[in-house]
Amino acid sequence: MSAIIKVGAAVLLTIDYIPMTSYLNRISSRIVHPETTLIQCLKTMDDEKTKLLFVFNDKDSFIGLLTIGDIQRAIIRNVSLTAQVETILDTDKIFGKENESLEILKNIMIRERLECLPILKSNGEMTDVLFWEDVFPDKEIQVRDKINLPVVIMAGGEGTRLRPLTHILPKPLIPIGKKTIMEVIMEQFQSIGCSKFYVSVNYKAELIEYYLSHNIPSFDISFFKENRPLGTIGSVSLLKGKIDTPFFVTNCDIMVDQDFRDVYEYHVNNHNDITIVAAIKSYQIPYGVIETADNGILMQLTEKPKMNLMVNTGVYVLNPELIAEIPSACMFHMTDLMEKIRKRGGQIGCFPVSEKSWKDIGEWDEYLKTIRLHE
Repeated sequence: MSAIIKVGAAVLLTIDYIPMTSYLNRISSRIVHPETTLIQCLKTMDDEKTKLLFVFNDKDSFIGLLTIGDIQRAIIRNVSLTAQVETILDTDKIFGKENESLEILKNIMIRERLECLPILKSNGEMTDVLFWEDVFPDKEIQVRDKINLPVVIMAGGEGTRLRPLTHILPKPLIPIGKKTIMEVIMEQFQSIGCSKFYVSVNYKAELIEYYLSHNIPSFDISFFKENRPLGTIGSVSLLKGKIDTPFFVTNCDIMVDQDFRDVYEYHVNNHNDITIVAAIKSYQIPYGVIETADNGILMQLTEKPKMNLMVNTGVYVLNPELIAEIPSACMFHMTDLMEKIRKRGGQIGCFPVSEKSWKDIGEWDEYLKTIRLHE
């Protein structure tokens, strides 16, 4: 529908625009308050399938924006997930002014790669909000520099959790919609600039190589085969001398809704040897949990407490020199490599993502949920 966009009293541009009775109707499910906890914000982001929330106080006055990046940086600083939004809110974010032209507002959105831009009066009151899809309906954000790092995909496992399906198809070739999980993973990395893929194979290796070589020839793929299972990182020893830059490693049965350029930036800025992408998982204990002192004296009883944990998603960034630290032709797991690095004083960082940003489709429940979304 064509509509006239106004900022203040000035008519600025007529474009195809999504009509709205009130901007508050569009953002109501994404509003949080200063006392909302970070874990609650992550849950809201997951439920609303967004990476940005609007912070309003109890008087319904706009305070600021909260992004997934704000939360991730707070977690990396070891801020508790039960901390309140007001403790981490970035007050220096960029907003539009109601007297600015649409062209200026659009340029701000492009320059800052903004999903949306709140429009404020001089007193800070929000009068409207422009969303990227409103003003750029056919244009994707492409102003961020791409990176071209190698990607190693661990695809040698038997996929025992998905039997009997994996008796027929190897796990990397299980379908997600009209594509295989391997294609979905590679396309995500390709979208940020990665063009070289190394695929570790073992179980049904010939079928994997044949399918990928004949059905997606546009990908630059090198296969390397372990003659017997070598653990979760052991086969990467076969790449000695072939990779001389930091590189991604990913399992072939997981999907992570995250721009991996952020992970790489964190890896470089913190001088990590390894960076683990870690998902925030919340678990509720279904019982009252007791804490005692000496002689079994009750100190505290907490009814059905929630635990917030960071779990390994199976995606990593590794420095190239680590390949030489992986022993050849023997069972060696990623946990073994991490312990080796820690003992020599190296650094391992954890980059957090929200719970529902990570899908482990190597098990039936998650796989079935995923394919239903692609029907």
